[in-house]
Amino acid sequence: MGKWTDKVVVVTGASSGIGAACVKAFAAEGATVVLAARSTDKMKSIAQQLPTDHLCVATDVAKEADCKNLIDQTIDRFGRLDVLINNAGISMRAMFNEVELSVLKQVMDINFWGTVYCTKYALPHLLKTKGSVVGVSSIAGYRGLPARTGYSSSKFAMQGFLESIRTEHLKDGLHVLVACPGFTASNIRNTALSADGAQQQESPLKEEKLMTAAEVANHIVRATGQRKRTLILTRQGKLTVFFNKWLPAWMDTMVYNHFAKEPDSPLNPKNK
Repeated sequence: MGKWTDKVVVVTGASSGIGAACVKAFAAEGATVVLAARSTDKMKSIAQQLPTDHLCVATDVAKEADCKNLIDQTIDRFGRLDVLINNAGISMRAMFNEVELSVLKQVMDINFWGTVYCTKYALPHLLKTKGSVVGVSSIAGYRGLPARTGYSSSKFAMQGFLESIRTEHLKDGLHVLVACPGFTASNIRNTALSADGAQQQESPLKEEKLMTAAEVANHIVRATGQRKRTLILTRQGKLTVFFNKWLPAWMDTMVYNHFAKEPDSPLNPKNK
């Protein structure tokens, strides 16, 4: 018997990275888990490893109908919903003056509207259980990052949306957590969109030196259980949020210099 026994948790973007790790971490604590992602094969592979009851629902969170179907299937199968983990996301890496606007729209459709759609249909059920809405955001939701205009915008929008939801239901027992992992080892940079919408394939970071998805998931499970408001991970992430609040102009320079040093950085004129 774990802390989350008899609780039902929906995780979007459940086929890899932080999403897959959250599925495993909640299941290890006894939760019934609903996996939502576009890749059915990957979800089923993960589901075979779970020690608890589960359900896989093919879901493209950019499509409202898919998000409604996800929640409907969850309630039809299990009769309740206790936690919604809005994790599905995509990144991008290109200068704004070079990027196709369709790239920004795609990022917003997944990162922001996916959260809105899932939360909209989950909310009535979460209010009944006094459950939790979790948004897996980013330090980019506190600090705009160069060559990530679409990504930062989507995370700022997510955080503003969830803060509004939290305040609207302040007296209803609803818990809202905004989780900002910082740089995490995952495939999000490999699948990040370039200026023309193609995946960049290779990560500009040394993934082996980053916090693992499993570590992030354990933090999210713990913070959800403690009903925390925010979760900011990594020393770099915490310092970025702190200094951006008190020394924003200085942070402009620091952030620019940091990202200009990336391999093939769009900020570096010689890479153009």
